[in-house]
Amino acid sequence: MTHAALLPPMIQAARAVGSWLADRERPQPARNMARFKAVFDAVDTPAAALLHEHLDPLRPGVAWAESLYSHPLPAGEVWVVDVMDGAVQYLQGLPHWCVSLTLVQEREPVAAVLHNPGLDETYTAARGNGAHRNGAPISPSGKQDLALTLLATSQPPFAATQPQAAKAAGRSLSALLPLVGAVRNLGPTSWQIADSAAGRIDAFWQYGRDDENLLGAALIASEAGAQVTDAAGRPWQAGSDSFLAGPAVLHQQLLALLAEHR
Repeated sequence: MTHAALLPPMIQAARAVGSWLADRERPQPARNMARFKAVFDAVDTPAAALLHEHLDPLRPGVAWAESLYSHPLPAGEVWVVDVMDGAVQYLQGLPHWCVSLTLVQEREPVAAVLHNPGLDETYTAARGNGAHRNGAPISPSGKQDLALTLLATSQPPFAATQPQAAKAAGRSLSALLPLVGAVRNLGPTSWQIADSAAGRIDAFWQYGRDDENLLGAALIASEAGAQVTDAAGRPWQAGSDSFLAGPAVLHQQLLALLAEHR
């Protein structure tokens, strides 16, 4: 099965899990970490089981990557999934979350699906076949003046474990805020990057290792025609310590500004 042919059943899987999650009554926000973990597991475990039902027959024998926040991305072919990218928002009753599915081969994303049930929108990409939202091709912003741009940024989960990334994020935000139209954090990392690939957001940057959220979104952005690198201009890859995606003109301007404030 080609990578492009994988997308329809991946969409079906993402929509099934998204509907299941959207139809659940949200719990009251947890007041301590133990309660948060219990509430999270009560949703995540059955949602992941439902996703297994869809994906395991699609690619028999393909492993699921362990949490990439504590394990490196393995070689070979693996599924990298997040049934709730934006779990904090989901558990708070906010709409800013999505289901994220990515097939990775030899540490490179080859097929990706992001589905947001609240918007009833789905981003897809397969290596060499472009990127789409609800079946329509997408492309990045055409803006060239930073003063007119809407940028987005985020932080990797458990940011306290990456103190240098947190410091770099602060420096970069201080550098960019006076020069751009606006900077926002609009929810799940993967969805913000996909929105950047589609021109809704003009560019996205982030510091820190965050493969689980970045792999599929990086494929969507690159297939849409965006420039995808780390903050030093090197091609982004699993394990990179920073991320930048945007149209070529803005990307070069942002690279130069980020380089001044490392």
